[in-house]
Amino acid sequence: MFLSRRTLISSALLMLLPLVHYANAANNLPNTSLASTTASQMHSVTDELTFANYQQVSIHHIALALKVDFAQQQLSGDAILELDWHQAGKVLVLDTRDLTINSVSMLNANGQWQSVPFGLGTTDKVKGAALTINLPQERVAKVKVNYHTSKNPSGIQWLTPEQTQGKQWPFMFSQSQAIHARSWIPLQDTPAVRQTYSATVTARQGISVVMSADRKNVSATQTQFTMPQAIPAYLIAIAAGHLQFAAFDDTSGIWAEPEMLDKASKEFADTPKMIAIAAKRYGDYRWGRYDLLILPPSFPFGGMENPRLSFITPTVIAGDKSLVSLIAHELAHSWSGNLVTNATWRDLWLNEGFTTYVENRIMEDLYGRDRALMEQTIGYSELLAELAELPASDSVLHIDLGDRDPDDAFSGVPYVKGQLFLRFLEQKFGRERFDTFVKSYFDHFAFQSITTEQFRSYLTQQLLQKYPNIVSESEVDTWVEGQGLPSFLVPPNSHAFDDIDAQRQAWLEGKREASALNTQDWTVHQWLRFINEMPRLNLTEQQLAELDTAFHFTGTHNNEIAFAWYALALDNGYYSVLPALKQHLTEIGRRRLIVPLYQKLASSEHYDWAKTVYLAARSGYHPQTQASLDMMFSDQPMEHIH
Repeated sequence: MFLSRRTLISSALLMLLPLVHYANAANNLPNTSLASTTASQMHSVTDELTFANYQQVSIHHIALALKVDFAQQQLSGDAILELDWHQAGKVLVLDTRDLTINSVSMLNANGQWQSVPFGLGTTDKVKGAALTINLPQERVAKVKVNYHTSKNPSGIQWLTPEQTQGKQWPFMFSQSQAIHARSWIPLQDTPAVRQTYSATVTARQGISVVMSADRKNVSATQTQFTMPQAIPAYLIAIAAGHLQFAAFDDTSGIWAEPEMLDKASKEFADTPKMIAIAAKRYGDYRWGRYDLLILPPSFPFGGMENPRLSFITPTVIAGDKSLVSLIAHELAHSWSGNLVTNATWRDLWLNEGFTTYVENRIMEDLYGRDRALMEQTIGYSELLAELAELPASDSVLHIDLGDRDPDDAFSGVPYVKGQLFLRFLEQKFGRERFDTFVKSYFDHFAFQSITTEQFRSYLTQQLLQKYPNIVSESEVDTWVEGQGLPSFLVPPNSHAFDDIDAQRQAWLEGKREASALNTQDWTVHQWLRFINEMPRLNLTEQQLAELDTAFHFTGTHNNEIAFAWYALALDNGYYSVLPALKQHLTEIGRRRLIVPLYQKLASSEHYDWAKTVYLAARSGYHPQTQASLDMMFSDQPMEHIH
C-alpha cells in the first residue's frame, strides 16, 4: 500500500480516524503444494488479529461464485474453501465482519454437499465475528459458505454514477488490507496463510469486472478469474464499473473509466521500463501480467499492490509524471510484500520498508540519482515531523500492536524508517553486496510469509557473518526493536534543495520578494521542499497572501502541492483558502490528502465549517475514511447520516 512518504498520516491520527515477462509461466508458477508448504511453515506463527484456527487447518484454495448487485449494493454467492489439515480436527474457524451467513455445507464422501452446523460469535470491534463450523468428521477437504455482504462493508465501497468520472455508471471496488477481506469473503484473514483462488463473477451488462488474477470474459455478464500463485487474503481484490483497457505492451496495461483512460495512459507510460529495471536488479517478475486500475477519487490510499492489478488513485495524475513514484512503489511490492510477505502485521516493515527502498532504486535507475535523493530527503524530513507526534512505542519497526487495529501500523515508520535501515545496510556493505543479498532474499523466501525473526536470521547468515565486523547485531537491534532513529544514522541530503532553502530563507528575512524568487525550473519535489520547510504558527497573513499571489498555490490541480499548501495555510491561520479547500476536500477521498486537513480544522475555530463540509462530502468517502472522520466529528451520531 502506498501512503506516500510525503506527510504520512500518523498512527495516532489513524486511531482518530525491455519488459521482462516470467518466461514459460505455466511451468514456473507455484502450485498448491507450495501453498501447503507455506501454510505448514506458518502454523507456528501467532497472529492475534484473526479468529482463524489456521495453526490446525489452513485454506489452500478459495473458489468464489459471486453476484455484483448494484441496486442492493451487495456481493452475494458462495465461497468454496479447500483445506489443508495440519492436525486432526472437526472444527473450522473463519474470520468475518458484518457478513450474513445463509448456509454452510461440506463435500461428503459421496461427492455431495451436506449441510453442517455453524455459529457466528460475538462481534469484536477490531476483528469482527468468528464463524465456527462444526464438521461431522475429521479432515474434511472442502467447505462451502453461502453468504452476502452488509450494506456498508469496511472493505468495499459502492459508488453511485454521480460519484464517478463518467456520471453514467455505478462503480464498486475493494480494499482488503489490512484485515478487511473478511468483510466480503469468509476466510482466514491473516497474512500468515497463503492461498490460490478462482472466481466466477456475474454483473449487469455494460459493467466490466476485474480482480487481482488472470481474467477471462465468459459472456456479456460473466467473468472468470484464476490466481495460480498462493497469496495472503489481503491481496484478493475486486472492482467493477464502466471500464476500458489500454495496453502498454503485451503483458502490461491500464484499466480506467473511458474519460480518464488516455490521460492515465500517458502519465504512466513508463511502467514497462520500471518492470524491466526492477526485474533486472531483483530477479524475474513472477506474476505474469502487471496492469493498473485507475480508481475514482474516493479511493482512500495512494495505491494498493494487488498482484497483477495494482489499484491506483487518480490524485497522482499530474500531467508531468512528477508523482509516478507511486507506480514504482506498487510495482516494487511484486517482490517485497506480494512475493515475500509479512507473516503478521507486527512485521509490516518487511513489506513497506523493502518496498520503499526498492521503489527509490527504480526511480534512480529511471530518472536519475538527483530525483531519487530528493525523494529520500523529503521522506526523511516528513518522518522526523511525524515521529514528533507519534507515541514512542509506535516508532519501533517491529511494532507491538497488541489488540489494536492493524491499520494503526500504517505510519511513516514501517515505510521510511524501514527504508533508512536498508540504506544503512547498503552503505555499510556496499551496493554490490547488498544488491546480491536483496535478490537472494527475494528468491529464498519467494511465495512465503515470514516474520522479522526469520529476516534477522537470514540477514545474520548472509551479511553479518559472511562479512564480519561491519555491522553488529546490536546495531540491527537498535534499528529493528529500538524507538525513534538511531544516533548513528547518516540522514539523506539532496543538494538539489540547497538553492530552494536559500531562496526560502532570503524571502523569510525580507531580502527578496516572492515574485523575485528564481523558481521557473523547480520540480514538484523542490516546490514541496519550499512549502514543507516553511515556519508553522508565525507566518503572517500578508506573507502567505504574497506567496499565493506569486505562485497561485490555492486551487492548484497538483494534489501534492495543494495538500502541502493547505496544511501550511491552516497551521498559520490563513483562512482565505477555505473556499478552495472545500473543493479539495469534496472532490477527493484519499486519506492522506484530506484527513490531516480535517484534523487541523477540527482543532481550530472552524470546527463547525469543517463538519458541515464533511457531512456534505461523507457519502463519497470510503468506509475506512468515514470511520476516521466520524470519530473526529463524533458529537453527532454518524450512523444516521446518509
